[in-house]
Amino acid sequence: MPAPATEPTPKRATYRHGNLRSALLDAALELAREGGPDAVSLREVTRRAGVSPNAAYRHFADRGALVHAVSQAAMAHVARAMEAEIDALPSAGDPAAGARARFRAVGTGYLRFAVTEPGWFRTAFHVPADMVHATDTTAAGEGGLTPFELLGAALDGLVDVGALPAERRPGAEFLAWSAVHGLAALVIDGPLRGVTPEQVHDAGQDVIAMLERGI
Repeated sequence: MPAPATEPTPKRATYRHGNLRSALLDAALELAREGGPDAVSLREVTRRAGVSPNAAYRHFADRGALVHAVSQAAMAHVARAMEAEIDALPSAGDPAAGARARFRAVGTGYLRFAVTEPGWFRTAFHVPADMVHATDTTAAGEGGLTPFELLGAALDGLVDVGALPAERRPGAEFLAWSAVHGLAALVIDGPLRGVTPEQVHDAGQDVIAMLERGI
């Protein structure tokens, strides 16, 4: 009796130069999107990329190095979401109105990303160090600025049009970031998880308006 037919073993993908690193990072981003930074493992990343676990060590010294790279890539996605919010703004004839709109768009894009992509948002801020990587190009959006730099640029814009006194500009990014990030954390991981998208949007606009008045 002839042996039953078996499915052919799929060939492992062949990677050259930087392609393997990109494939590993893409697989890690998928995992992070599904389950945040804790879901990223070297074994599962290499399985999804179709290579042996040892292959990852040619590009990432350990899991920590991989998670750091994923964190930076997720931060770049945050920046792109903020850029998209800014790009969608209508033209403003009044420079002050335009600067205020860009400041609001930065916060709105940040919060919108947190709600729609919680896995990536958690991963973006799962950082192994301090502010040293906040301006690294690996965390930048299409325009070359990271989320932290986009916020700084928006605040500088308020100073330029006289909407924010220059003497109150130093450190203002930390106040604004803390307020909007705090709301995002409450919504995706805290007691505000049950609120509707409309309530999140309204709360976000209120927080940003409070910052506009207070910084």
